[in-house]
Amino acid sequence: MKNVIIVGGGAAGMMASIFAARNGDKVTLIEKNEKLGKKIFITGKGRCNITNACDVEDLFQNVVTNKEFLYSGFYCFTNDMVMELMEELGCNIKVERGNRVFPVSDHSSDVIKALEHELKRQNVKIMLHTICKELIIAGNEAKGVLLDSGRKLFADKVVIATGGVSYPSTGSTGDGYKFARNAGHKVTQVTPALVPFNIDGDICPRLQGLSLRNIRVTVYADQKKIYEDFGELLFTHFGVSGPVIISASSFISKYKGKDLTMKIDLKAALTKEQLDQRILRDFKEMMNKEFKNSLGHLLPKKLIPIIIEASGISPEKKINEITKEERKSLLETLKGFPLRISSVRGFKEAIITQGGVDVKEINPSTMESKKVKGLYFAGEVLDLDAVTGGFNLQIAWSTGYLAGMN
Repeated sequence: MKNVIIVGGGAAGMMASIFAARNGDKVTLIEKNEKLGKKIFITGKGRCNITNACDVEDLFQNVVTNKEFLYSGFYCFTNDMVMELMEELGCNIKVERGNRVFPVSDHSSDVIKALEHELKRQNVKIMLHTICKELIIAGNEAKGVLLDSGRKLFADKVVIATGGVSYPSTGSTGDGYKFARNAGHKVTQVTPALVPFNIDGDICPRLQGLSLRNIRVTVYADQKKIYEDFGELLFTHFGVSGPVIISASSFISKYKGKDLTMKIDLKAALTKEQLDQRILRDFKEMMNKEFKNSLGHLLPKKLIPIIIEASGISPEKKINEITKEERKSLLETLKGFPLRISSVRGFKEAIITQGGVDVKEINPSTMESKKVKGLYFAGEVLDLDAVTGGFNLQIAWSTGYLAGMN
């Protein structure tokens, strides 16, 4: 029987603890918060998007950084196995749009309760309100941890599952990066990911609260297309948010310093020709109306004055006076409404952290450090991230499982 210390009681830490204990190890789980799973509690807007029920091969398509590293993780502990485990632990699940998996109850607390119950059943010793100050390393081998109380806890193996730096209110304050660096590991630059955009100008504050569905967003860096997605978007006082924006944010960090712009196709379901026919039909019906009163069938009320400004057509102009060139300008505006991205929001609003412990220095089959024997890393502390839809939690479960089993 080995003594195992796991630092961090989030998704990866709890999974590592369960499987190390099932493996016959004596496990101590250290968590600095007053309870386990604080970040799980707020994921999926408090519903917890546990994983994604796609084919295992499709998991890789949704990983943004270092997908090859996850080969062992995703195949040794698949999304199907996560779902089976949840059901086995008494947390019934359901699959929703986009293959997103949630607890039937829609309460993330049920996921945490199921995991906690299993931790207790496996006799894992849980130390809450306990801060790990540094690792004890001797002769290039992990030997335990030093707590901020001055107490030393010794172990045969140590797993670091402390998360990133997103949502610092949940206790993710980058402790694992410090431990990794002190153990001789490289930590890649960390940036906020799955986060809204700040947008230049006054358009977004004027549209604040407006939600658009079935739109297509295309993001450009120095006019080169870097991302495209279809779905929902929300205007806020600072810029834009919503599922398509959140996912896009993971792809723009490497283009820092470049001119970042985006275009919104407000009528993505229609081709330009179809939309032009639609506009012509509307214009025919409203021949004698002013332009500003002609877009009610086409757009939400709040958006009309903004689109009129962007089209360059005088709001008072009669429909029967609008030229073919002006109609073309309106068409271009509707199919590619432009916004300039000034930056992404900060870590306080980021769902995850991009960057972390360099995976080149970690064994992908075991999660053990290649530099320090008996030291393991799992979850968001590693330089791994994915788009929304349950994929980031799958990374946590899979890497936590490998760390625990090994």
